[in-house]
Amino acid sequence: MTLYDKIINKKETIAVIGLGYVGLPIAAAFSKKVKTIGFDTNSKKIEAYLRGIDVTNEVGEDIKNLDIEFTVDEKRLREAKFLVVAVPTPIHKDKTPDLEPVSSACRIVGRNLSKGSIVVFESTVYPGVTEDICVPILEEMSGLACGKDFKVGYSPERINPGDKVHVLSNIVKIVSGIDEETLEEIARIYELIIEAGVYRAGSIKVAEAAKLVENAQRDINIAFMNELAVVFDKMEISTKEVLEAMNTKWNALGFEPGLVGGHCIGIDPYYFIYQAESLGYHSQIILSGRKINDSMGEYIADMTVKQLIKANKLVRNASVYIFGFTFKENCPDIRNSKVLDIVERLKSYEISVKVVDPYLGEQEEQEYGIQVVKMEEVKEADGVVFAVSHKEFLEINSEQLGSLFGDFPDSGKVIIDVKSIFNGKQLRESGYFYWSL
Repeated sequence: MTLYDKIINKKETIAVIGLGYVGLPIAAAFSKKVKTIGFDTNSKKIEAYLRGIDVTNEVGEDIKNLDIEFTVDEKRLREAKFLVVAVPTPIHKDKTPDLEPVSSACRIVGRNLSKGSIVVFESTVYPGVTEDICVPILEEMSGLACGKDFKVGYSPERINPGDKVHVLSNIVKIVSGIDEETLEEIARIYELIIEAGVYRAGSIKVAEAAKLVENAQRDINIAFMNELAVVFDKMEISTKEVLEAMNTKWNALGFEPGLVGGHCIGIDPYYFIYQAESLGYHSQIILSGRKINDSMGEYIADMTVKQLIKANKLVRNASVYIFGFTFKENCPDIRNSKVLDIVERLKSYEISVKVVDPYLGEQEEQEYGIQVVKMEEVKEADGVVFAVSHKEFLEINSEQLGSLFGDFPDSGKVIIDVKSIFNGKQLRESGYFYWSL
């Protein structure tokens, strides 16, 4: 009997290590089909899940009905034979890969690994990490031999946080294994939860590279849009109008300028750049794209100051509210949010900055040193920066917009519309100092 057969007959268990924006949806999906253990070292997160509270908002209310055995006890992993590692892979301040989270997960799994197990990594890494870094740790901690006593595979996560359309089940899953037998076993197990089907990659390194490339490709395309936006601003041309015209062609790609944060697009290209440089190749296109996208927060802040000056505002001690702090719309995920760059740049001009974001809590306020207020508390603003297009902000009407500002007879009202939420022409005609990316 194969491991797949044992799992579907509930004679063996699946364990997911790391229950964040990626791991929790995976554990949730498997739990509807087979016996599932959900492990995380964050006790507060586990306590919230046990109370039926989804801190990621990826599973939502459904978490209350899931048959997942949530735990912080690593010894429970000994009960599982199919282990999925879905921990973050961030970068250091110098933009080099920080593999400590995945290495730590390997040590935990290795201490509790049993013969006949398959370990699948979903964490985004550069080609070679699974076999050259993870496997040796697993072998050292377990005393077992990879390929003989246990097997490994790699299946890059493709979850889009906050996206309720492109969800886990309807995104094609790339899978790979250390050998053909393992590949088929992994593919069959993932097919239990992936309605869109799985794609069998030729090797683990190919699967690792595919994830980096798909995110680097998006990063480069957005960087191109951001560069155009900067130039169009100097030309006094609306970027939005240019893109609307361009997108009438069938092969237009539909990318838009904006802040590039989050744990994927804003991070993964650096893994590729690092590995390329270690092999003696200095990245040109990908690194240039990263530099452009990493600079956009400060650029938007500088444009805000420019508009404040145009509106006859005193920049020092001006009151500016930032609407949206998460890295993307309708999602509580603040990892690598580039809105922080706007906040810090504005503060460097001695501007008073407050944040409005319905998806933030006290923890984020303390962690990032920001002052969060409710939308109804905004008043007498000198300027408002709409940085994230949360659905709550899309519903703001002209009357509500006007109520955000003070009645300053000798100066104007400044609106910075990063995502082009509003009709700029109408706002300018209404007397606003309006700027969009």
